[in-house]
Amino acid sequence: MPAKDIYHDAVKNALIKDGWTITADPYFIIYKKLRLVADLGAERSLSAQKGNDKIVIEVKSFLNPSFIYDLERAVGQYIIYRNFLKKTAPDHQIYLALSQLVYQSNFDETIDIVVKENEIKLIIVDTEKEVITKWIN
Repeated sequence: MPAKDIYHDAVKNALIKDGWTITADPYFIIYKKLRLVADLGAERSLSAQKGNDKIVIEVKSFLNPSFIYDLERAVGQYIIYRNFLKKTAPDHQIYLALSQLVYQSNFDETIDIVVKENEIKLIIVDTEKEVITKWIN
């Protein structure tokens, strides 16, 4: 089992405060002989007619000295998980969760190209207050 990122619990608590129910910690993506492990699964009831929003969250701390190295790994993992979720749980959306500090320090216009071109959905979390500050779809 992979180690939890240092912001795992802060992201989990922020989701709960935002009205989400944690349905899996961790969330397993199983396809044929492949077994992937994302950090969290969550859902939120919308209404009796609309059903539920279902999401899978991969938490990334970006602690390595090279931000680009962490970004390459995070983007690759996100895309792989998204591809297999389409096969195993097409009603789920995947999000990459980052701390607000990492987002403000590193996600400028240059990095925004990577996010937009790869259609990466982000959850930005104030890890000290344990609240979601931004959803980027």
